[in-house]
Amino acid sequence: MKKSLSVAAVAGLLIVASLAVARAQKELSKDHVTHVSASKATFKPMERSGGAVSSAVLYGDPDKGPHATFTKFKPGYDAGTHYHTNDVRIVVIKGAYLYKDDDGEKRVGPGEFLSVPGGHKHWSGGDKTEGALFYQDGPDKFDLVPVK
Repeated sequence: MKKSLSVAAVAGLLIVASLAVARAQKELSKDHVTHVSASKATFKPMERSGGAVSSAVLYGDPDKGPHATFTKFKPGYDAGTHYHTNDVRIVVIKGAYLYKDDDGEKRVGPGEFLSVPGGHKHWSGGDKTEGALFYQDGPDKFDLVPVK
C-alpha cells in the first residue's frame, strides 16, 4: 500500500513538472521569435550574493517555476557548498564555471554543458580571472540551499 502511494505521488509530481515546463515553453512560442543577446541583456544582482552574481531572465520566473537566465559570476566568486532543490542545467558562454562534488572537480568552459540534479550537494564558483557567463535553465524554481 505504501509503495503504491509513493509511486502514485512520484507520478503525480512528474506530471505537474512536465505541465509546468510545457507552459513555460508555450509562453516562449506565442507566435513570435525570442532573441536575446547576452551582451545586450539587462542583468540584475541576485539577492544574497553581495553583488557577485547577476542574472538576466530570458523566460519564466526563477523564483516561481520553469525559467531560463543568462547568469554572471564575478571573478573568483565562491558560492560555497550547497544544493538546489530542482535540476539546474548550464552552458558556459565565457570564462569558466568551476564545479566540485564528491567525484572531483570540473572546469566548465565556453561551449560546455553541465547538468546538476536537484538535491545533489556541490560547490561552484567563477574563474579567478574571467568569472563566468553562462546560460542556465531549470524545470522549476531556482534556489541555493547552503550545506553546513
